[in-house]
Amino acid sequence: MKTENLKPSTLFGYFEEICGIPHPSKHEEKMTAYLKNFGESRGLSTKVDEAGNVVISKPATPGMEDRKAIILQSHMDMVCESNKGVNHDFMTDPIRLVIDGDWLKADGTTLGADNGIGVAAALAVLTDDSIKHGPIECVFTVDEETGLTGAMAMQSGFMNGDILLNLDSEDEGEIFIGCAGGVRTDATFKYSEVAVPEGYFAFKVVVNNLLGGHSGDDINKGHANANKVLNRFLCTAAEKYDLYLSYIEGGNKHNAIPREAMAICAVPWKDKESVRVDFNVFAAEVEAEYAAIETKAQFTMESTDAVATAMDKATMVSLLRALHGVFNGVFAMSNDVPGLVETSSNLASVRMADGEVKIVLSQRSSSASGKKDVADTVRAVFELAGAEVEVGEGYPGWKPNAKSEILQIAMATYKQLFDKEPKVKAIHAGLECGLFLEKYPHLDMISFGPTMRGVHSPDERLLIPTVELWWKHLVAVLENAPKK
Repeated sequence: MKTENLKPSTLFGYFEEICGIPHPSKHEEKMTAYLKNFGESRGLSTKVDEAGNVVISKPATPGMEDRKAIILQSHMDMVCESNKGVNHDFMTDPIRLVIDGDWLKADGTTLGADNGIGVAAALAVLTDDSIKHGPIECVFTVDEETGLTGAMAMQSGFMNGDILLNLDSEDEGEIFIGCAGGVRTDATFKYSEVAVPEGYFAFKVVVNNLLGGHSGDDINKGHANANKVLNRFLCTAAEKYDLYLSYIEGGNKHNAIPREAMAICAVPWKDKESVRVDFNVFAAEVEAEYAAIETKAQFTMESTDAVATAMDKATMVSLLRALHGVFNGVFAMSNDVPGLVETSSNLASVRMADGEVKIVLSQRSSSASGKKDVADTVRAVFELAGAEVEVGEGYPGWKPNAKSEILQIAMATYKQLFDKEPKVKAIHAGLECGLFLEKYPHLDMISFGPTMRGVHSPDERLLIPTVELWWKHLVAVLENAPKK
């Protein structure tokens, strides 16, 4: 047991159990079964909907029957990322936990504290009979990370509470009352294969070991985007040399800033040394640009076996120019909330196979019109370059309500517990709260959680001491639930 000495012990015990159950996005069947058994084996009302969402209800403790019903909401899926060279099958293998000082992390993979720690907290509430509370519903959704499809599929009436506490935030001492909406854009280039001439030098270029991170929370932190960085070199090389692009890939998840990208190319043999020098100069320049942030970045070029075919030149030029020209990063800051990113876009992944290059990008905004504007901007670049473009339906944001009743209770209890004021914020990441409001417009909501860093990347880690602080705050909010 890695967590047996961590507090609160019950919560960490459940989190360790969750880490032993594979639960990638879109493959949460084992977690759904675990949660269903958890509720039913304890005699608690338990429901599972067609999407796999689970709700477990617990009646009020004696004397608290007159309180408003509170929903504790978390998502059961996790982003699955691992470092190069780490042999881990997320469909079968447990997450290997590592305690590093005050941090809990995984061995070369994402940890899944986003949002396994929220699930664990809800389970701890369900089993702790010492907590005074009104009626409670613990709601666990599927597939939050790849499009919030569990929340989208949820039917009205599945939840019946008056107040929703979303347990999917990542900074202890901060209470969130709003979030960004988001949309996904897919661009596809179709190419023809052409023969690479004889006498060409084939090489592989790799950009890796970047910080990556969450495409919402970390978009304003200056982290390099591996796809954008690699493409800078390829664009320059294509202008200077008779370059052939045989393969390109980078990034993985639509909601993660890409950490790695690579390409296999060929140039005339006479340009072999020149292209090596250019790459070394390029790497040094980029390292200097990001010296204060990307301290572990790696840039490598190595020769490879001769390549027989490559992408046709016209498509290659259109692709590289589109990747160079498409917007990536912070598009606009909020005029209403100081320091809040309003609108952004992330060039998430590039994949080449079977005559197509598929590019995935995600746009976020707390403004519906801002979200449309940045998505239209992205679409325009790729359509001008000749790509086929699809923009998804997306999901809504959550407009802040500074007069929220549960917010006032959360602020007062935090001040009483810790003798300091919590910070009240909106978040640029997407939460399921906006979707819940569409179906349950009466809900009064806040979001809060312990401190996490590096989510959606193998650097994901959980600050252990903040879990106990967050737990105490959660219990206090439940014990001070407002009357009906």
